[in-house]
Amino acid sequence: MEACIMDGKTMKCGAVSGVSTVVNAISLARLVMDKTPHIYLAFDGAEAFAREQGLETVEMSHFITPENIERLKQAQEADRVQLDYTQPIQKEVPKDAALADGDSQIGTVGCVAVDNEGNLATATSTGGIVNKMVGRIGDTPIIGAGTYANHLCAVSATGRGEAIIRGTIARDVAAVMEFKGLSLKEAAAYVIDQVPRGNAGLVAVSSTGEVAMPFNTTGMFRACATEDGYSEIAIWDSPTK
Repeated sequence: MEACIMDGKTMKCGAVSGVSTVVNAISLARLVMDKTPHIYLAFDGAEAFAREQGLETVEMSHFITPENIERLKQAQEADRVQLDYTQPIQKEVPKDAALADGDSQIGTVGCVAVDNEGNLATATSTGGIVNKMVGRIGDTPIIGAGTYANHLCAVSATGRGEAIIRGTIARDVAAVMEFKGLSLKEAAAYVIDQVPRGNAGLVAVSSTGEVAMPFNTTGMFRACATEDGYSEIAIWDSPTK
């Protein structure tokens, strides 16, 4: 598992990857941010730090389920890596093809928030992709790729990590706002449009409370809520309020 958290006001951040026994990887990322002089810990070092800090840990077998084993088997038989919880992709589909319509993508959990003073924060956590190589690290813990916050906006991305890393998606949203003078929605739509279809989506909020949740996949599980009671929940293009 891997996770990242960032405070837009202070630009402090913490990230972890290669975590296999920590129950809540995002809690470990928060401790890296608050309790160490570093930003990023991984694998054995991250696990050791979690134990030192008294975080809840379990045996690795806790995370192994019959459903996960079957998903891995299907991915191995198809000889490809794929997003968690997607429908198995058949062997005859080119490995570089975009995801077929109908695939759902819910492997990553991300959150962005703004308070009444305009302070921003973001956090992202994921188990990565199925049938990945040992040691593979995705976009989630990489500051500016899957997770980023500053004084303008907070962004958390989901999708195929390699595409998100190449596009530095989270940082680009803030950069487009700053250098092109676009609104959050305009900036987020512009950045997602630059990513090959079927590869990415994001949730973002600005310092003024503007919300953007664009994606170029078939759907993206998403929601937002405000202090005055407004809420929105959606999967496809038309949100249910």
